[in-house]
Amino acid sequence: MRLMPVALAALIGFSYVSVPTSAKAAEADPLVASICDYVKANDKNRLRKKLKESRVKLRQVYSGISCDGQSLLRTAYTTNANDAGEFVAKRLSVNELSVAEADGMTIQAWAEANGHGANPITAAVKERLGAAAGGEEE
Repeated sequence: MRLMPVALAALIGFSYVSVPTSAKAAEADPLVASICDYVKANDKNRLRKKLKESRVKLRQVYSGISCDGQSLLRTAYTTNANDAGEFVAKRLSVNELSVAEADGMTIQAWAEANGHGANPITAAVKERLGAAAGGEEE
C-alpha cells in the first residue's frame, strides 16, 4: 500500500529534472529561444514578462540556458544588450555569478579579459558580488 505513494512521488520528482538546452533546439523548448531572443534584442520588459508568464525564475534555469553556445550574460555582452544583461545579473544568485563557465572563467573574469570592464553589466555583477561579500542580501 505504501509503495504506490512513494512511486508516484518519485515519478513527479523525476519529471521536474531539467536538462541543459540550447537555443538551437528551439523546436524542443520555445521558452529558451524566446529568452535568448529577448536578451539579444535588449528587450528587458519582454524578457521579464515572458519569465513571469512562464512562472520561471531566472536563477533556476540560468545554468541550463545556452544561446549559440554562450551563457545569457555573455550573450548580453556580445550583443551590447546592457539593459537585459543588467536585469539578468541582478536576478542571479551570487553562486551563479561566481561559478566558472565552460572555458573555466567566471563571468566577471571573462568580461574583464574581453574589454567589458567598464560595461554596465559588469558593474551590476560586481555590485551583486560585492553585496554578498559585505554580508548584505538582496
